Amino acid sequence: MARKRLSMRKIREVLRLKHSGGLSIRAIARACSVGKETVREYLCRASEAGIGWPLPEGLGDEELEQRLFPSVLKEASKRTPNWALVHQELRKKGVTRQLLWTEYKEEDPDFWGYSQFCELYRQWSKQLHPMMRVPHKAGDKLFVDFAGLTMTYTDPSTGEVKKAYVFVATWGASNYTYAEAFPCQDLTSWISGHVKALEYFGGVPRALVPDNTKTGVTSPCYYEPDLNPTYHELADFYGAAVLPTRVKKPKDKAKVEKGVQIVESWLIAPLRKRQFFSIDEINEALWERLEGLNTRPMQHFKKSRREMFEELDRPLLQPLPQTAFKIAEWKRAKVGIDYHVEFKRHYYSVPYTLIQKPVDICATDRVVEVFYKTKRVSSHKRDDTPGRHSTHPEHMPEAHRQYAEWNPERFYKWAEKIGDFTVKLVNHIFSSRRHPEQGYRSCLGLMRLETRYGKERMEAASKRALFFSYYSYRGVKNILEAGLDKVELEEPVGGVSKTHPNIRGTDYYS
Repeated sequence: MARKRLSMRKIREVLRLKHSGGLSIRAIARACSVGKETVREYLCRASEAGIGWPLPEGLGDEELEQRLFPSVLKEASKRTPNWALVHQELRKKGVTRQLLWTEYKEEDPDFWGYSQFCELYRQWSKQLHPMMRVPHKAGDKLFVDFAGLTMTYTDPSTGEVKKAYVFVATWGASNYTYAEAFPCQDLTSWISGHVKALEYFGGVPRALVPDNTKTGVTSPCYYEPDLNPTYHELADFYGAAVLPTRVKKPKDKAKVEKGVQIVESWLIAPLRKRQFFSIDEINEALWERLEGLNTRPMQHFKKSRREMFEELDRPLLQPLPQTAFKIAEWKRAKVGIDYHVEFKRHYYSVPYTLIQKPVDICATDRVVEVFYKTKRVSSHKRDDTPGRHSTHPEHMPEAHRQYAEWNPERFYKWAEKIGDFTVKLVNHIFSSRRHPEQGYRSCLGLMRLETRYGKERMEAASKRALFFSYYSYRGVKNILEAGLDKVELEEPVGGVSKTHPNIRGTDYYS
C-alpha cells in the first residue's frame, strides 16, 4: 500500500532540526517519531530541490509540497477512474480491486500502481458514510432495548435451566441506566420494563426510542411506523412520543447500544458464574451492581451517571401519573362464524351481528374486552383455559339462544305443569336414548302438541302412550290426531295378560 506522506508541519520541523539544530538523522527521527529512512528521504528531496533553512519568506505549504514532490503534478495528470463506477462494480460477485486495476492498466499503461489505486479508492469511499455526532438534549430521549447477552437460572421444582433476558433503558444526556431481567421478551415483559424503568427514574422523557422489535412496532416503517396498540397506549398514558429507529441502523440508537455493552460487561458478565434459582434472585444481584455502575465516576466527565442525571435530566422530566400503567394486551381479530373471537386459545363471544367483522381485543390480567370501531361491544372475565368458550346469551341469535337453553331439566319442568303421565313419558324418552340431546327434539315435539291440543288431551295421550309403550313424539301425535286419547283404556281382547315381556304394567311407573 502507498506510504502515507508526512504533514508539511512535520517536514518543516525535520528541516529545522537538521539545518538549524545540527541534529543527526537518528536524533531527528527520535524527536519527530518517524523512521530514519523517512527522515533521510525528505532531506534528500529538500537537497535536490535546493531547499535549506530558513525557508524562503512567503513559501506556503502548497508550493513547498510541489517543490519536494514534483511527481505529484505528473500523478495528478493521470486519468482518474470513475470511483462511483468502481464502487458499483466491486459490489458484483467475483469482482475485485485487483481485477479492476488490471483492466484500467491495460487501457492506460501509465496508470497508477495497484497500491496507489487502492489508497485513492479508500480515501474516496470514506466520503460515502460520514459519521455524525448527535447531541442529546437533557430529559429528551430514553433509549430502550433488550441486551443480547442472556442470564440463566435453575427452576428448583424441575431442575430445568432457563434463560433470563435483561431489559436496558439509558438516558441520552446523562447515560443514567436501568436494567431488569425477565423470563422472556414478550409484550408483557417489554411493557413492564418500561413501567419499572420510569418508576426508577421518577419521571417521564419526551420520547422513547426503541428499535423495530416486533414487540413494540407492528409495522417497521421509518416515516410512519405502526406501533403495537399496547405500546401506543403506554406512550399515550405517560404523555411520551415513541420514535423507533430505522431498520438495520444501529447507529440511530448508539446510546443504548453502548449502554447494553456496559450492562453486559459490568452487570451480566461478572455474574456468569453465580447460580440463581429465580428471576427475583437475578434482579437482586443486577440491581446491586447497577447501583455501583450508576454511582461510579465516568472517566471523561469526572462525574457519576447519577450526578449527571440529577444535574441534567431530572429537572426537565415530566411527572409520573398518580397511578401506575395497567398493562393491557391488544390484538386485532376477525369475528368467526360462531360469533366468537380467540385470545390465548380461549374463545369469547361478541354480538352475532359482528360476524366476519374486524374487532380489537383488549385483555388485562382480569378482563377481556372487545371493541368495534372504538366502541366496546363485549366484556368477559378472563379465562385462559384453552379450547373453552365464554358466551353471553344476549350475544346469540334467538334460535341459538333457545337451543342453548335446551336441557332435560327444562323439559321436566314443562312436563310437571301437564301431569304425572307426561313426566313419566318424558323420563322414558330420555332414558331410552344413549345421550340426552337425542331426546330434545322429541320433547320439543311434545311441547308443540301441547300448545295445539291443550294440557288435558296431552296428559291423556301420554297415559295411553305409556300403556302401549309408545315412547316417542310420533306415537303421541298419532294418538292425538286419531282422537284415541278420548277413548277409555280397556284390557286387550282375548285376555292377554299384562305380564307379557313387552308390557311393563302400571307397577313399573309407580
